[in-house]
This record gives sequence, C-alpha cells and structure tokens, in this order.
Amino acid sequence: MEFANTFWALVPAIVAIVLALITKEAYSSLFIGIVVGALLLTGFDPIGTVDAIISGTFIPAGGTEEDALATGLIPSIADSAGIFAFLVILGILVALINATGASAAFGAWAAKNVKSRIGAQVATFVLGVLIFVDDYFNCLTVGSVMRPVTDAQRVSRAKLSYLIDATAAPVCMIAPVSSWAAAVSGVAADLDVDGIQLFISAIPFNFYSLLTLVFVVAIVVMGFDYGPMAKSELAALREGKLGSLGSDKPVENTRAHLLDMVIPILVLIVLCIVGMLYVGGFWDPEAEGYLNVVIAFSGTDAFTALPWGSIIALVFAFVYLIARRVVKFKDAMDCIISGFNSMVPAILILTFALTLKSMTSALGAAEFVSGCMEGAAAGLFSMLPAIIFLVAWGLAFATGTSWGTFGILIPIVLPIFAGEPELLTIGISACLAGAVAGDHCSPISDTTIMASAGANVNHIEHVNTQLPYVITVGSISFLCFAIAGFTRSAPICLAVGVVLVIATLFVLRKTIGTNTRNADAAK
Repeated sequence: MEFANTFWALVPAIVAIVLALITKEAYSSLFIGIVVGALLLTGFDPIGTVDAIISGTFIPAGGTEEDALATGLIPSIADSAGIFAFLVILGILVALINATGASAAFGAWAAKNVKSRIGAQVATFVLGVLIFVDDYFNCLTVGSVMRPVTDAQRVSRAKLSYLIDATAAPVCMIAPVSSWAAAVSGVAADLDVDGIQLFISAIPFNFYSLLTLVFVVAIVVMGFDYGPMAKSELAALREGKLGSLGSDKPVENTRAHLLDMVIPILVLIVLCIVGMLYVGGFWDPEAEGYLNVVIAFSGTDAFTALPWGSIIALVFAFVYLIARRVVKFKDAMDCIISGFNSMVPAILILTFALTLKSMTSALGAAEFVSGCMEGAAAGLFSMLPAIIFLVAWGLAFATGTSWGTFGILIPIVLPIFAGEPELLTIGISACLAGAVAGDHCSPISDTTIMASAGANVNHIEHVNTQLPYVITVGSISFLCFAIAGFTRSAPICLAVGVVLVIATLFVLRKTIGTNTRNADAAK
C-alpha cells in the first residue's frame, strides 16, 4: 500500500476531527473518516472501498498474514458484541427501575431525613457518585429522586442540574465497572495494551474527573456560588424562584420502596465485579489470576465480564420487581424496547469509532507517529499530555460527545507514547479527561441535555450557570497535566490540583462569590 506508514495514515482521523469541529456532529464525521481510510487502504478502488468499509481484511505494511487486520463495520460489531450487549442490558435495567416508581419513594424518604441546604446538595452528590454504572442512568434517576429534597431546601434547579452533570460523566470515567470503562477499553484495546488495565491505571491521572468531585464538595461545604449560578441561587433563596419548568411531579407508586432502586443497583455492581474476577481466572486453579484480585482484574476481559454480570443482574431485577408487584409483567417487557432504543446512539458511535481505529491501524498510523515522535525534544514530548487535554476538550465541546472524542483521539494517542508506558497512561488520561470536560460544558451534549431535563430546568440556563465552574476546574486540570508530563507522579499532581481548587475558591469567595450557606440570612 503506497499510503502505509506515511502521513496519509493519519488523514482519516484528521478528516473526522476537522469535520466534527465544523459540523458539530459526530456520526457523519466518523463515517466519512472511515470512507477516507477505506479509499486509502484500497488505492481508491471503488469495489474494494465498499468491501473495506463492510468487512475487508488487510495486512499492514511489513507484516505477515498472521498480522492481518479486519476492517469495516461487521468486524467492529462482531469484536465488540459483548460491549454492545452490556449497553443494551444496562439500558433495559435503567428503563425497568424508572418504571417502578422507586425514585419517588426514595425522594420521599430523603425529604424526611435531609434538613439543610448543604445536606440536600451533599445527598445529591453522594447519590450521583453511587450511580456510577452509566451517565444516562445517573441523569435519568438523580434528578427525579432529589428534586423534592432540593426544592424543600430552596436549592435552585440550576444548581441541581450542575450537581447531576458533575456526578454523571466525570464519575463514570473513573469507575472500572461502567459502560464508559467498557467503551474506553474497547477503543483502547491494542496488541500490546490491555484496554481495561489501561483504563484502571489511567484513573489516578484523570485530573478533571477527580478535581470536579473535589470542587463540588468544596463549593457546597463553603456555601457560596459565583457567576450566573449565584444569581440563580439567590433567586431561589430570597424569592423561592427555583427555575423549574412547569409541573414535574415524579411518578408515584404506593407499592414502591427505596430498596426497589437500591437493591438492583447493588446487585448489578456486585455481579459485574464478580464477573470480572471470574473471567480473569480468580476461581480457576490453572489460571495466573487464581485467588489474586490484582492479576485477575488485569487479566480480565470486560467484553465478556460486564455482560456476564449484568445479564444475571437484569434477570434478578425482573424477578424481584415483578414479584414485589411494583411493575406489571407487560410494562416490564416494554422496558426491553425502550431500554434498547436509549442505547442506540452510544452503540452507533462506538461502532464507528472502532471501525475508524481499525482503518488507521491497517494504514500503519502507529508506525508513522512513533517514528515522528522519536526525534521530539524532551520538553515538548512531556508537554503533550496537556496539549492532548486541550485538543480533547475543544473537540468534545464542539461535537457534544465524549465517546466520539476519545474514539477519534485514542488511536492517535496510543502510538505516540508506545515507547513510554508512564506517559502513555498520562496521555490516555488527558484524552479521557478532556473528553469529559468538553462534554460537560457542551450545549449539544446528550448528558448536558439530560441533566437539565432531569432537574427540569431551562437547558440554556443549565449551560450558562455551569460553564464558569467547568472552565475553573478545566484550567486547573491543564496545569496538572503540564506538571504530570514532567513529574509523572499522580499523588504530587493531585495534591497540587486539590490545593489549587481550594485556593481558587477562597479567592473567588472573597472577590466575586455570593454566600448561599444560610437560607434564612439570605431572605
């Protein structure tokens, strides 16, 4: 192939990035990138291009038949069937739990036990952290559960929507048992890199996600807000104007109990962890990971383990909730369709991202980029994680999708640091953190839209009020990635980041912050 191991190997990914920035749409951008890759692979042969897009097989330049790579949509779907199954099962479980009325039951319980504004916000934060299996699940449940609680304490809907958004994607991106972990491990999987192991090792360096959690706790405990959020909070405190959009009474079911939501989630988490240990050989005397949690986790296959645990959890949830008579059999079956439909966008993005990755791999992008980076100056090389963070942030903001962003960038990031395992971990973390930051503040992000819907607040108000918060944490995260490129130490960088977050908030409180700690004092 005349285009192999040259700059042309990067062109499919570059085309996808440029189009995503121009059109602010991920699906067509990724697909056109796939078409360009197929054209280059086949030397612009029309029939061969179609074959490459569907199910082609190519031998990388300098490789043998044993190194043959399958490209196209069919191999991507086949190789990732386990992840798709997990996403569908998760969507069904979310729909099933939402249909029981357990959210309203939990809200009623919490309203009796939460007596302050800080308590209401902390409870929202904790619930958001606990629902870490999927950001859709988070947004679809936390809002309806906590609205009665935060309303009673005069917490504005804008603040509620921020708390929902801040504990959705950022939490999922640092949770090994989540749809995000499965998607990232699938995109990042390489001949020499285990996807789930790389994801876990990247968690301590995911500064944006970790510092967002620190920021939320700090701003809630310190009892102040700044920017447009302060205006919304004062209107809620002084005038009772919460910013809700009409009536949003949660679905109620007199039979439902808060445990109808808690138990299925706990079962899902436990069984997915058990599934990862089982697939990793934890209980197999002949396996390397026998009775060794660390080795079992590092050697597991998320594509098999997550569906293994989630299918059992789903069956349990169906039996448990139907037996409890909180949902009828027919309504439960209807959740299968609605749950599947909710996951179609995620499945489509993942399919395109994996196909684009196979195209760039077959063209020899890894070999070309590695060769270019060998001559890079040490200082520039160490600054790359910070640069990658900014690129991912901008791309995710423009396209509104984290999955599409790391689907485009990970195939480029992997070969850059192929010879530097420590920087590889930091580079992948920068890509993931930037993707979350951009998605967190993008007005066209599905997570952002669902967070505003979950809080029943005007979408533009949600975007405007949380944007200064995202920029604050994102700027500090950029500095942390710049430091990490040189120190390569997660504890040092995290300590610096936490200090910068706290110091920044103290400065902001003394200069432009508005005190919202005490509702009575604000009236």
